[in-house]
Amino acid sequence: MQYPMKSISDPALVKAKTGVATMSSSLARTALMAAMCLLILLMLTSEIWANAAEPPSLVILVNDPPEDLSIMLLSGEETPEASVRKVAWEGYYAFYSRDLNAEGPFVFQVSVGQEPFTWSPEDRLQGYNNVYTLDLETRSFTPGTYPFRSVTLVSMRVLLTLLIEGAVFFLFRFRRKQSWVAFLVVNLLTQGALNVWLGQGGSLMPSYLLIGLVIGEIVVFAAEMIALPLLINEHTKRRTLLFAVAANLASLLAGGYILSVLPV
Repeated sequence: MQYPMKSISDPALVKAKTGVATMSSSLARTALMAAMCLLILLMLTSEIWANAAEPPSLVILVNDPPEDLSIMLLSGEETPEASVRKVAWEGYYAFYSRDLNAEGPFVFQVSVGQEPFTWSPEDRLQGYNNVYTLDLETRSFTPGTYPFRSVTLVSMRVLLTLLIEGAVFFLFRFRRKQSWVAFLVVNLLTQGALNVWLGQGGSLMPSYLLIGLVIGEIVVFAAEMIALPLLINEHTKRRTLLFAVAANLASLLAGGYILSVLPV
């Protein structure tokens, strides 16, 4: 006995396919909304860790600083010298609240070679995280950092993270184009937001951002645990969840290392 075959254009089949597509689209929207909600939560946690340790009151940023460069505060009874930290091509010359105990105006002496010069901030310094960029060629101080610094550094950190997590994704045998598109979209959202947030922590000193990195990776991990299994169906949800765990552990370890070798 032969049973009649349903046409591809059968209304019931069309309705079923439409329902599946609608459900898939709904799940995707739900996943992205959940990820965005968790990222908003990430933004709201900044005050929790920002003051975990006393940040510098003043940081003077110098590109490719010479070895003999030193900056000293001349105001007040004592003349403290800046604490120096160098990361890659940047040097950070920091003064803390214990150094800036004079009422002002503050006068700093910059010594490089045999030609020292002095500088005094035109604007009143805030309590913490005052940042100036020193151009040694022109002997000029500019409030804030140099142009496109944040965009460049965020792009570098996100690219490195994508390469690391992409290698883990490949090792978990994800090969479909749709899987890679979902992986890239979710990670660009989560890692991009995480690195932008880290860059808004105020301090240029990497040690003050490690707590934020841990908190941020926990939120990113939660967002990806929700979004990735909903958006990727190439393998079982269990394998996708295992990937999310492995990738975020790799990101956390790599992120700590990147913060130690690259400016933030």
